[in-house]
Amino acid sequence: MTLKEGQRVKLAADTRLTEVIAVTEDSATGTPTEPAAGFLSLAAGTEGTVERAVEHRHESHAVREYARLKSLLDTFGQDMPTQSRKQLEEQVGALEPEWIEFQQQRPRVTVRVRFDNGFILDDTDGDLFTSV
Repeated sequence: MTLKEGQRVKLAADTRLTEVIAVTEDSATGTPTEPAAGFLSLAAGTEGTVERAVEHRHESHAVREYARLKSLLDTFGQDMPTQSRKQLEEQVGALEPEWIEFQQQRPRVTVRVRFDNGFILDDTDGDLFTSV
């Protein structure tokens, strides 16, 4: 699912936000007692609105090199000497499998969601949400 700014979403699963640790004092002596610990979580189904969605695609060196060489070939290939053009075509061909794999990858999307209860999750994987 592609998330967009302004889209209503809900959490697909319970999501732990942070660990809570509170050190208490004995009221009689004032000495610290065992810390109370717990977790702050948002429940599955908590609804909110996407404020920002950012798509991340990891381009390897080979993918960038393919794009550069392919552009060079498409732009200047017809004017190149035959041997140079053939060498460039071979280089592009050798990098093509990585380019195809890159094109088939689903981009990673991170979002900022403002929940109806006031909490905000930022830089969160978009896969944690479903559309309302």
